[in-house]
Amino acid sequence: MINSVNNVSQLNNVQNIRKTENSAKVNSETDSISVSKEAVQMAEAYYLDKVASETPDVRADRIAEVKAKLKDPNYLSDAVIQSAAEKFMTSIGL
Repeated sequence: MINSVNNVSQLNNVQNIRKTENSAKVNSETDSISVSKEAVQMAEAYYLDKVASETPDVRADRIAEVKAKLKDPNYLSDAVIQSAAEKFMTSIGL
């Protein structure tokens, strides 16, 4: 036979007070965090992927500039064609 149920709730109140007192004693100066090199590399890769996905593939300003140059008959000279050919060959590794 249970004579008193109120004593259990009083015991819970005392335990809750002790938990609160103990949590107030936490010293934040001892807390630290360390991040692995792999995690840093993954964060950088995520950031670069995000920037790349937000960057447009086509630069309209450069396209307009090149179109304007190509319309000028004096622009296409042997020197310009040779320079473009050399840059193309270098970019494909030849």
